[in-house]
Amino acid sequence: MRWALVFSGQGLQHPGMLPWLADDSTMRALATRCGADWRERLADSALAGDNVRAQVLLAATACAAWAQLQPLLPAPPDMVLGYSVGELAAFSAAGVFSAHTAVALAAERAAFMDQAAAGVDTGLLGITGAEAGGIAQLCRSFDLEVAIRINAGAGLVGGQCADLQAAAAEATRRGWRCTPLNIAVASHTRWMLPAAEAFDRHLAGVAMQAPHAVLFSHALGRIRHAQSARTALSQQLAQTVRWDEAMDAMAAQGVQVVLEIGPGQALARMWQERDPRRVARSADEFKSASAIAAWLARQLD
Repeated sequence: MRWALVFSGQGLQHPGMLPWLADDSTMRALATRCGADWRERLADSALAGDNVRAQVLLAATACAAWAQLQPLLPAPPDMVLGYSVGELAAFSAAGVFSAHTAVALAAERAAFMDQAAAGVDTGLLGITGAEAGGIAQLCRSFDLEVAIRINAGAGLVGGQCADLQAAAAEATRRGWRCTPLNIAVASHTRWMLPAAEAFDRHLAGVAMQAPHAVLFSHALGRIRHAQSARTALSQQLAQTVRWDEAMDAMAAQGVQVVLEIGPGQALARMWQERDPRRVARSADEFKSASAIAAWLARQLD
């Protein structure tokens, strides 16, 4: 049975996330950048939503989790991919660069995004329950862009906060469900073009390798060599994350089991909702790495 490893994006980090993580060099790097009390700080919504802190935290915990979990698993993943900033951990897991490089890139990525957003009040809004084509029409009406496409009736839209608030009021009037995200940048939209360009220049000086696993990106699809990895990581900052197509790619690869690494269970639930016959869990649901490995072994047996 084929399985996919997916890495979560930003927005669901919480103090109790991945409780089984042990101290290692990546976690020590996280403590250096975010403070040894990073879990307690996540209880403060302002600190939890800080872009640089959040992206560094997500990259570091994801890479540490994978490093601690990988030796226990019965088989390597048949496919690896990440959701938004989760691509950094995914590329690291596939051997494109080290965990420490992923953490450093997360800090640079977030800083470039903050610079691009400086002086402009932007953010993201989650929408579910829309009719087909409704989200795109809403974006046209309120000068927004689709940041992440989950399915025909669900996704994230980005833009200026005043426009997001007006769009949320209209969407609610239509009976859709709206959730403002604790993220102060319009990720994956035209507002991030300066960040994408700056990150592209930065990535030109970063050593990368061809992936040793089947690795998919949002911007370019399958990644086969280092240069396409650089291009994919920079371009996705200002392009729609097409998570619906990522799930299509997993299905096309014959994936039956998905393990999500990161806070929450959003990606696992999306996969399960897409096809209840397939199995998905998040590492955040377990109390130990050995329990995750045992669960995966049962699914692949």
